[in-house]
Amino acid sequence: MAGFKGVLTAMVTPFAEDGPVDLAAARRLARFLVENGSHGVVVAGTTGESPTLSDDETLELLAVVLEEIGDGSTVICGTGSNDTRHTAALTRRAAEAGAHGVLVVTPYYNKPNEAGLRAHFAAASDAAGDTPVILYNIPGRSVINLEPELLADLAATHDNVVAVKQANNDQMGAIEGLDILAGNDEIFARCLELGGTGGILVASHVAGPRMRALYDAASSGDHDRARELENELRPLYEALTIAPPAVAVKAALAMQELISDEARLPMVTASETEREQIRAAVERVAKVSA
Repeated sequence: MAGFKGVLTAMVTPFAEDGPVDLAAARRLARFLVENGSHGVVVAGTTGESPTLSDDETLELLAVVLEEIGDGSTVICGTGSNDTRHTAALTRRAAEAGAHGVLVVTPYYNKPNEAGLRAHFAAASDAAGDTPVILYNIPGRSVINLEPELLADLAATHDNVVAVKQANNDQMGAIEGLDILAGNDEIFARCLELGGTGGILVASHVAGPRMRALYDAASSGDHDRARELENELRPLYEALTIAPPAVAVKAALAMQELISDEARLPMVTASETEREQIRAAVERVAKVSA
């Protein structure tokens, strides 16, 4: 089963001023991203404000992005939650809609034990059918860490479990049977140096060509150049954490008049102070890139 590689942008979800998902803006943004360095996108992930999307909205978003870029680029859909029945139902619908892969997060808040985790991911794997599954290990949000031994066993047990989005910065080593995708921008270069295949990234919304150059350098074995590019990008990585990632990225994109910065509660738009810090970091990267 095909794996995943390259710069995969965790795409924000554009909203119209009166609340609904702005599907036309999502289509434009997806096209912009693949024309500016991304090998593909993840829709309805954390940065896409997935907790505030209905299943129908998620599937509408998936449909328009697949139609816009799906012939030549990877389109992954976030389908995980802390409710196994809900996860399985949405995973099945996304797979039937043609998603190239599904991203299934560790169940958060309810803290299942290992037996519960195994049952949860088995249900998601079964629901996905022939669609590849990316596990999403993010202990900072889910409290639970998926240990390497468990990840390797899930890959061995389920043929369609092919990758992990690794958002544990201390757990970047190879795992048998899985592609390793950096889950945080600041570990992208290190992940690639350790044999990872790519990343599900945020800063690629506004620095896509630079992050693609980093990936290309690392893929060709030029890790010195990859680290140099990472150092240039680090101020942007840091600036995009001064507010929740979806909020910070939307502020940066709104500055370029690509989308509105509208967010859904409990997210609120960036403050003026936050905007100035984000603007300065974006301009600094642009100046270095010139």
